[in-house]
Amino acid sequence: MGVLIILLIASISVAATFLIAFLWGVKNKQFDDDFSPPRRILFDDAPTVNNSESTSIIN
Repeated sequence: MGVLIILLIASISVAATFLIAFLWGVKNKQFDDDFSPPRRILFDDAPTVNNSESTSIIN
């Protein structure tokens, strides 16, 4: 029973550490992307493959 309590305390402390790190990152704007949205229109799209020659109609 003692091991269960130790594991419970350890898992809660690890979860709290990750929560604090996430909140710190959000507070310091680590997840904001100021570069991509205004410049996204300038990037080329992936080329598409045109398969109109390979399709045939059988009568």
